[in-house]
Amino acid sequence: MVRSYQEETMARPDMPVNVAEKLSKVTDHWSPKTILEVNGYEVKAVKVKGEFVWHNHPEGDELFVVIGGELIIDLQGRESVRLGAGDMFVVPRGLEHRTVAPEECEILLMDVAGVVNTGGVASELTAQDEWI
Repeated sequence: MVRSYQEETMARPDMPVNVAEKLSKVTDHWSPKTILEVNGYEVKAVKVKGEFVWHNHPEGDELFVVIGGELIIDLQGRESVRLGAGDMFVVPRGLEHRTVAPEECEILLMDVAGVVNTGGVASELTAQDEWI
């Protein structure tokens, strides 16, 4: 039987997604992996360490949920935001930002489907869309 794109990529209500299990499959820093899609947004699991590139996302807001570790979000023209496990923050659409993690940090991200992690900035940290 051939499965449709929607069947392969959409989370079903009767199939819970275990965040810890999905994060255990993420091996490279700064390489987000999509774990489900909801209302045109993708929820991604990612591990980060060090500094990311300054960028923005004109397509939509970006939600950060810290699962473990500490994350600093530097914001253009605003004070940086410091997040710990259990904290969440939304970077508004179009606001230039970068993330910094002094040690490894586990995060869930929510972006408009198809958004590139580095926005319009070409970088060695630009990740390919991948589902886990």
